[in-house]
Amino acid sequence: MDTMEITKFVGAICGSLLVFLLIQLASHAIFDTHSDVVAFSVEAPEGGGDDTGAPAEEVDVAALVAAADVAKGETVFKKCAACHKLDGSNAVGPHLDGVVGRPVASVEGFSYSDGMKAHGGDWTPEQIFHFLTNPKADVPGTKMAFAGLPKPEDRANVIAYLESVQ
Repeated sequence: MDTMEITKFVGAICGSLLVFLLIQLASHAIFDTHSDVVAFSVEAPEGGGDDTGAPAEEVDVAALVAAADVAKGETVFKKCAACHKLDGSNAVGPHLDGVVGRPVASVEGFSYSDGMKAHGGDWTPEQIFHFLTNPKADVPGTKMAFAGLPKPEDRANVIAYLESVQ
């Protein structure tokens, strides 16, 4: 390979880079992506965007838990097992053996958040069901970083599983 061929290759690479630079400059001139000007706005209704006017769906938690599948609950519980144990020892979260019917924030030796301590009450199946929907919304200030279980069947299955391991 002689000097002329090397010069051609280097020239081709530099020319390609120059073309890409010119395309970028032209596209930024046409499409201004860093502007603070709003082309249009959509107003969201008050109350979280649910503008159907229908009340929140009421779920019969007792019937759902009674019909739940413990084996499926054990599978779904694997998401919980990253932070909670069922052997009486605490991990990132408090142990969950015997949680159904236990007072909220009552595990000895676990440091609960102020939000959880202030929540009070007992962990009834209905309370656990609502808590597992969205923990941060149900107990503001909780340290639990879990996003929640959106499917009612999954929540009922986990509750049935927790009841079975008490």
